[in-house]
Amino acid sequence: MPITASAVIKFAKTVIPFIVEVARYRSGQSAVIRSESRLLPAIVIAAGGEGARIGGQKPMRLLGDKPLLAHSIARALPQSDCLALAVRDAAQIEPILPEAAGLPLLRDARPGCGPISALVSAFAFATAQDRPHVMLIGCDQPFLPLDLALRLGEALNDHKVAMPVSGGKHQPLAALWRVDKAALAEYVAKGGASLWRFAAVQGVVHVEWPQGEACDPFANVNDPADLAASETQFSTTARTPGR
Repeated sequence: MPITASAVIKFAKTVIPFIVEVARYRSGQSAVIRSESRLLPAIVIAAGGEGARIGGQKPMRLLGDKPLLAHSIARALPQSDCLALAVRDAAQIEPILPEAAGLPLLRDARPGCGPISALVSAFAFATAQDRPHVMLIGCDQPFLPLDLALRLGEALNDHKVAMPVSGGKHQPLAALWRVDKAALAEYVAKGGASLWRFAAVQGVVHVEWPQGEACDPFANVNDPADLAASETQFSTTARTPGR
């Protein structure tokens, strides 16, 4: 399906304000991960959920004046040069295409199986791109830290997974994974569907996130109440310089 000029222009208008925000992040330091010794991790945004609790089409629900998907893409862009979107099926592609702006769209191999299906797609994508690591995030996480991949990468060492923990809550849908397609295929073949349990089997290091921030950087949007809370958080974040 071709990308239209109007879609690209729309996406540029959506993302440019976030790029300005990144330029100011950490007193002008870029949050883009740089390393001479290893490649950047791939980042895959899981956008294939039904979103039934929020009335469907979750990626396109507006936060401020931008879709949730646009917020998630904007949080990922400064952290990697290798991004893709994991979608449920072909029917889901057309509605989100204007916000995808040319990013690869990965169709779930096992639709309806939840985030583990997106991880299967993420591992396949990372392998095809010769990336040994991939970070899987949700399309409903509009406040993720701009240095998330960097800090998880620093903690990974010999572990297979680095998973943030914020406010006592584990965040498997914001973790950095060392790609192991065979191990994941075996886990799924045995009926495994939990990201958290697969991480535990693989060997995970938990990265405690600082609690000094007024807003929860790992807040996600599952229902109208979450969206309303995120609107408040978004307004607070927008008024805070340097965020």
